[in-house]
Amino acid sequence: MLKTNSPLPALLLGASTLLTACQAGDPPPPPVRTVLVQPAAGAPSGAGVYTGEIRAHYEVDLAFRVGGKIAARLVDAGAEIKAGQPLARLDPNDLQLAASAARAQLQAAESDLTTARAERERYAGLLAKKFVSQAAFDAKDNTLNSAQSRLEQARAQSQISGNQAAYGTLVSEHPAVVTAVIADAGQVVSAGQAVLRVARPEEKEVAIAVPENRLAELRQARNLTVGLWADPKITVRGELRELAPAADPATRTYAARIRLLNPPSEVRLGMTARVVIEGHANTNLLVPLNAVIDLGQGPLVRVVKDGKVVSRPVQVAQFRETGVAISGGLQAGELVIVSGANKLVDGQDVNTRPATPPDRQR
Repeated sequence: MLKTNSPLPALLLGASTLLTACQAGDPPPPPVRTVLVQPAAGAPSGAGVYTGEIRAHYEVDLAFRVGGKIAARLVDAGAEIKAGQPLARLDPNDLQLAASAARAQLQAAESDLTTARAERERYAGLLAKKFVSQAAFDAKDNTLNSAQSRLEQARAQSQISGNQAAYGTLVSEHPAVVTAVIADAGQVVSAGQAVLRVARPEEKEVAIAVPENRLAELRQARNLTVGLWADPKITVRGELRELAPAADPATRTYAARIRLLNPPSEVRLGMTARVVIEGHANTNLLVPLNAVIDLGQGPLVRVVKDGKVVSRPVQVAQFRETGVAISGGLQAGELVIVSGANKLVDGQDVNTRPATPPDRQR
């Protein structure tokens, strides 16, 4: 029998053994991802927070009632002034000359009246003796009446000129604080042109701007709380005093004034304040902004249940700076994936790790 030494059967046997070994091995399992989660918690009851400025209820621009050149400005911005305190003065020369001219006209009118009265009395005696006609006497009587009217006119003009001389000193009728200097010494101003802006500090309020979709919420708010940025420990109750009837054409917001009820002395004009509007109690849940995603079928969040990813379609009530208020589709306490939810799929196995609360983030 012929024998052969061909290596082909041995090679085929080795390849068969190798393929059998490869098919028997299982593929390695996919790695389990770790995700950051945060329990869905109730949203704060505050309906809105607005930043504003502490303003005075009464804030006016002071102006001279006569025109002239400002000779001196006696107060600076921020000064606390008293009622009747001089704040600025005009150059008094022209005002004093006008007052002197009015007084001279008054003296001349008094002299004319004295002469006219004496002439009338003289003609009355001559008329009684038939030395003059009735027409001549009537002329003297009319002259006396005219002199009396000119005297009254000159007296009124003299009083006006005296008042205008006093108007050369600018004063405030009430205790106030100077908030702005609009005109300075050396400037020529007309009557009524603003020189100083003053605010009466006895009644303070907060000026805020409210978007049009929050007007009803502001009107129906049960409590308004005002806090100071400079000192968060100070809080003051407030009430809505004024709401603009029309929106600002540039910002499309409505100006509102919140009156402060019994503010402490630490509340000063110009401070930054936060107005918290507390409305009706709500049942919304608050989740981080990154937790809400949209894959083309509406907003949803992904939660971890029994170690697996589960999608939850949700109804968004409001987007806030602190997160998203969810009004439906999510239960309180569910572990919401706060980051990378769009890279996961339903049913995927994950490990959880608590996310750092927002109030502890730095």
